[in-house]
Amino acid sequence: MAVYGYVRVSSTDQNEDRQIISMDSAHIPKKNIFIDKQSGKDFNRPSYKKLLRKLKPGDILYIKSIDRLGRNYEEIQTQWRVITKEIGADVVVIDMPLLDTRRDKNLLGTFISDIVLQLLSFVAENERVNIRQRQAEGIAAAKKRGVRFGRPIKDIPDNFDDVVRKWKRHEITGP
Repeated sequence: MAVYGYVRVSSTDQNEDRQIISMDSAHIPKKNIFIDKQSGKDFNRPSYKKLLRKLKPGDILYIKSIDRLGRNYEEIQTQWRVITKEIGADVVVIDMPLLDTRRDKNLLGTFISDIVLQLLSFVAENERVNIRQRQAEGIAAAKKRGVRFGRPIKDIPDNFDDVVRKWKRHEITGP
């Protein structure tokens, strides 16, 4: 039996330290912690895929909270089934003790875990929708204030046509 941890933040500029601290508290070896810096909208993440290939029956996977696994309701449900049913590993959600598949493996325990998982999966996806809505509102407000997005517009140099002809004749290369 091996113990693994999965850590996810939504972007490269976000910090995963609080999740790593939780993994350390759970005594998960550093080499068994898989980290993705990518959106939770789907499960097409390199470290997550690598983790799935490593998991074996009887292994335990720790995650800090269900939204760190993902933010897509149906995909969270599917991945939970893949890990617990198809692979046969257990999942421990550190912030939600009811989502610990090691305990209460009877019908009632499974039922309670399924309800809690569905509720938290819904909340995770709903938060993703809310984040996108707030982002769109913020962008609209900034545009209304005159904020310009993207690269600044550059003037075309006077010798542009000459440079393009030279580039097409392979006399010069691009930057």
